[in-house]
Amino acid sequence: MSSEDGQTAGDAQGAPPEQLALIRETVRQAKAPRAKPRTWRGAALAKELPVARVLVDKGVLHLDRYFDYAVPEELDADAQPGVRVRVRFGAGRHRVRDGRREGGGLIDGFLIERRAESDYSGPLAALAQVVSPERVLDEELLGLARAVADRYAGSLADVLQLAVPPRNARAEQRHSPGPLPPPPAPAAGSWERYEQGPAFLESLASGGSPRAVWNALPGPLWCEEIARAVAATLSSGRGALVVLPDGRAVARLDTALTELLGEGRHSVLTADAGPEKRYAQWLAARRGSVRAVIGTRAAMFAPVRDLGLVAVWDDGDDNHSEQHAPQPHAREVLLLRATQDRCGFLLGGWSCTVEAAQLVDTGWARPLQAARERVRAAAPLVRTVGDQDLARDEAARAARLPTLAWQAVREGLRHGPVLVQVPRRGYVPRMACATCRAPARCRHCSGPLEAHGSDDLRCGWCGRTESGWHCPECGGFRLRAQVVGARRTAEELGRAFPAVPVRTSGREHVLDTVPGAPAVVVSTPGAEPVAEGGYAAALLLDGWAMLSRPDLRAGEDALRRWMGAAALVRPQTAGGTVVVVAEPTLRPVQALVRWDPAGFAVRELAERGELGFPPVSRMAAVAGPGEAVAEFLGAVELPPSAEVLGPVPMPVTPAGRPRRPGAPPPGEQWDRALIRVPPGHGAALASALKAAQAARMARGGTTPVWVRIDPPDIG
Repeated sequence: MSSEDGQTAGDAQGAPPEQLALIRETVRQAKAPRAKPRTWRGAALAKELPVARVLVDKGVLHLDRYFDYAVPEELDADAQPGVRVRVRFGAGRHRVRDGRREGGGLIDGFLIERRAESDYSGPLAALAQVVSPERVLDEELLGLARAVADRYAGSLADVLQLAVPPRNARAEQRHSPGPLPPPPAPAAGSWERYEQGPAFLESLASGGSPRAVWNALPGPLWCEEIARAVAATLSSGRGALVVLPDGRAVARLDTALTELLGEGRHSVLTADAGPEKRYAQWLAARRGSVRAVIGTRAAMFAPVRDLGLVAVWDDGDDNHSEQHAPQPHAREVLLLRATQDRCGFLLGGWSCTVEAAQLVDTGWARPLQAARERVRAAAPLVRTVGDQDLARDEAARAARLPTLAWQAVREGLRHGPVLVQVPRRGYVPRMACATCRAPARCRHCSGPLEAHGSDDLRCGWCGRTESGWHCPECGGFRLRAQVVGARRTAEELGRAFPAVPVRTSGREHVLDTVPGAPAVVVSTPGAEPVAEGGYAAALLLDGWAMLSRPDLRAGEDALRRWMGAAALVRPQTAGGTVVVVAEPTLRPVQALVRWDPAGFAVRELAERGELGFPPVSRMAAVAGPGEAVAEFLGAVELPPSAEVLGPVPMPVTPAGRPRRPGAPPPGEQWDRALIRVPPGHGAALASALKAAQAARMARGGTTPVWVRIDPPDIG
């Protein structure tokens, strides 16, 4: 072995073998500093603008600011403002090597800007990775996200999670074609039905920025009218964005836009489209391949270039309110975009929210309505059945529907389908005395009695079967359902009309369309399918159940749901009839009979202004365990004009039921306080709540306290 080693050494003094030469070259290269992507230890920094300002994706309020990082020379070309990066976060001062901070876990973020120097005097960690050179965040989107975060007392990182969809490499590598030339300006079409409709389209086509609150006429032409507004905006060389409440409405507008403009001029953004398709459609708008975007609330931050119009349909729908923090509403986001980009704004629907009425009342937007003669010609005939009518009606006391409703169904089935709207789904109704309407309760535990089948009456608390019930108030023996579910209603109508098919549409199975043949369609609110040629009649059942909800928006929401169903019925001139089972003297019922949603919203706005209710005043809800809420209210520095209402106990969420936003976990007792400020002080309230929440998190508070700005369900 020694002789062989000596021979090898002697050979090295002469002509070294090829393998030895390779070893020496490797040793020489190892002496030079080698950068490691984990920390880029020893790597040279970028010669120009070596500091990157990064927004880390932490989503906590006390970290809602930018952090500076060093830019390695190898990442200089790709590390441009707007790209996704990965950084080490959480490294302490004691983990410093060669003047550079090391350690901490990898976390995603966005590179906001490049700088020559850092405001931080200590050592900087280096960017770990540029995830993609695609610049997904520009100044316009960043400014909008910051405005939304400030308005809703949230963090910028949380808003950007809603605004920028997750990256998909395959969609990013796909080539995006160039934009098509602007289309010609469309004709007014059905916009002629509105007094200022043609002028609105002309303003958009000429590059103007009109702002309107649109009370659409009943019928299916609303999607065609929105498509013409989008086409008019595109003809001026600008972009358009439309947000709709659900996928069915998006599909109808998608069809209308394709028929009017053809393929390739718009993209569709919905949350259920899948990660690759959604990101591809988002990139098409970001790269300028398409100038129009439609979609659900997932599209409210869509990066449309040169915005000329933002529009929202049916802004009172619950689907427009985001469920993830900081829970922005699509209408408010589009209002911010219209102000920021100085573009046109269109808020439309068959009904009218109080927020829409406030936009008109303040002069920020103008009303876009049809003359009363056209409204009466397009709307169906609306008839009411009140408590006095029900008391005199033998059929109403013995069966599910009053006589007028039976007659409307029987007459309507001669000419087409009939829609029946039921304010709840399922089969388990709560029962009450048919004579005095006293709730039916169990004799053993006083729990509510429920009907699980045609002859199955049992307690909803203890589960015991009840037979031989009689009312302790009046001695009656007959029961009626307080609120009958869609399935139970479908069964009763099926027995009453055995030769007619009965279809149901609800959360489990939502129908999009139904044929124009005679049929009974039982639906929950918001799930009504569109009938070919329109419904011949519609029944709106249990109106009192919708109006008696303990909520500030009960009347407004009931009218919106009624009008959404009634708008699918044929006009009165074609025999369309709507029967609503509700007290006719109530204001929402009167507004439905007159088909005057704007008048109802104006009166509601005036009353809320007198009482200091939203949207005239700004309001925030603070919810959590009682001690935590009290501690938070004692620490927050509210504006002098703020008024604190409460705290009061919140209803306990039953086990097994879904938890609503802001509600306590199942089985826990929370308190809630409402904080109200007059107009003009909303920004100060949001800033104070955000600062208090950030300070609380920085101190390591673990007890949850939820802060919601302008909650839709204040009671």
